[in-house]
Amino acid sequence: MKQNNTPRIVIAATNSGAGKTTIVTGILANLKHKGLSVQSYKVGPDYIDPGYHKLASGKPGHNLDTWLVPQEKIANIFAKTSNGSDIAIIEGVMGLYDGGREGISSTAAIAKILKAPVILVVDVKSMGESAAAIVLGFKSYDPELNLAGVIINRVGSDTHRIMVSSAIEKLGVPVLGCIYRNNKLSLPERHLGLTPVTEHSAEETLGIIADQIGREVNIPQLVNLACSAPEYLDQVIAVQDIPVKSGVRIGIADDEAFSFYYPESLAVLMELGAELVPFSPLKDNAIPNVDGIILGGGFPEMFAERLSANQNMRNAIYTAGKQGMPIYAECGGLMYLTKKITNFTGESYEMVGLVPASSEMCTKLQTVGYVEAAAVSDNVLCQKNDILRGHEFHFSQMIPDCVDADFSWAFDFKKVRTGIIYPSGYAFKNILATYLHIHFAGNIKAAELLITKCKKFREERYPNGG
Repeated sequence: MKQNNTPRIVIAATNSGAGKTTIVTGILANLKHKGLSVQSYKVGPDYIDPGYHKLASGKPGHNLDTWLVPQEKIANIFAKTSNGSDIAIIEGVMGLYDGGREGISSTAAIAKILKAPVILVVDVKSMGESAAAIVLGFKSYDPELNLAGVIINRVGSDTHRIMVSSAIEKLGVPVLGCIYRNNKLSLPERHLGLTPVTEHSAEETLGIIADQIGREVNIPQLVNLACSAPEYLDQVIAVQDIPVKSGVRIGIADDEAFSFYYPESLAVLMELGAELVPFSPLKDNAIPNVDGIILGGGFPEMFAERLSANQNMRNAIYTAGKQGMPIYAECGGLMYLTKKITNFTGESYEMVGLVPASSEMCTKLQTVGYVEAAAVSDNVLCQKNDILRGHEFHFSQMIPDCVDADFSWAFDFKKVRTGIIYPSGYAFKNILATYLHIHFAGNIKAAELLITKCKKFREERYPNGG
C-alpha cells in the first residue's frame, strides 16, 4: 500500500444541462495554459465528454463507473492514471446524487471513494435567492460528502450575481465562479448528446469557453481546494500477472464513425499481451494484418454513405468474419455489421452483412441505462449463461431477417432499474455484435477469452507460425 495525494476536485451539478461539460472544458484549458499537467475524468459511461476534455487538456480523459468496473478498482484506476499529474478534474454525471438504481455510480459515490472535494454547478437562470435553498439541500442531503464550493451559471446581470452569491455565501459555502449568460458558451449537440470532437472543428468554441471561464471562475481558489483533498490508500496493481505475452494483434476501428472506447478498457487488452492496431472503416481499403477485430460504438448512421461506398473494406471484414476471425462489435459496430443502415431521413445504405438483420434509426431514444447481459450461448467474450455488466444507449433498432426463434441472439438483457428482460445482439461462431457497451477492467475474463479466441484463430491460420 502507498499514499496517494494527487490534488483532485469533482465538478458536479444539480441536474443534467446545468453546464458541467462546458465549465470543465474551460477549467481544463486554463489549467493547461498555466503549465499544469492536468488529468480529467468523467463519472459514468459517457464516451463523448472525455473527447472535449482531451481537446482542452491534451490528455485522454478516463471514465469512473462503479457499475462497469467493481467499486474496489476505482481508486486503483484513478491512482494509476493520475500518477504524475499536477491536478485531476473529475466531471460528474447528471445531478450530484443521480446514477443507476440506488445511486450506483453517482457522482457523490465516486467523490466519496476518492475523498475529493465537490464543487456544485447551479444554473441560476430565472432564479434568485432560491439558489441558496437548493445548495443547502444538496449540502445537507449527505453530510459525509465534502461540498466545498459552488459555481453559479447563466447569471443575467451584476445585480443577479450579487443577489445569488450573497445568499449562498451566507451558508458558509464559497462561490468560486459566476458565469454570465452567453449563447456562444455552448458545445454542439445532437441525438446522443454532444457532437463528438472528431466530427467538427471545436477549437474556436474552446477558445471562447476558455476565455470566459478564465475570467469568471476563480481558478487559483479551485486549485487550492483540490490541494486540500486528503491522502488516501491505494494499491496500484497490474490487471493480471501474465507470464507470456499473447502476441495477438487486434484491429481497433478508430475514426469519425467509430470512436467510443474507454482508454483503460483497451489498456486491459494491452496488459494481457495484445497489440492494438488502429484502422479506419471509412478511409482504409483493407483491414490490417490482425488476428481479431473490435468495432466500437460511434455514429455510423452519420457516415453511412461513406461506409457503404468503401466496398473494399466491407468485403474485407465480411471475408475475415466468414474465415473465422473473432469480431467483437459494440452498438455502432453492430449496426455496421448488419446488412444495411437506414438513417433518420429514410435513406438505406448497404453495410458488411455478417449479421442477418438491418439497422434502422428511430425518432425516439430506444433505451438508455445499465444492464446485466446473460449469454444465450458461447461467444467470443463469455460462455453460455455467463453474465456481463454493461450499458446501452441508442436511437437505432436492429431488425432481424427471420423470426425470433431462428435468430442467433447473443444475450438476454436485464435492465437494472426495472428488471425487464429481453433478447439483444447477435452471436454466431466467432462473431459477436451487441448494443452492450462493456469495460474490460470490469470484465477481465471476457478480455482473456477474446485474446484466447484471437490466438487460436492465428494458430489455425498459420499452423507453422507467421
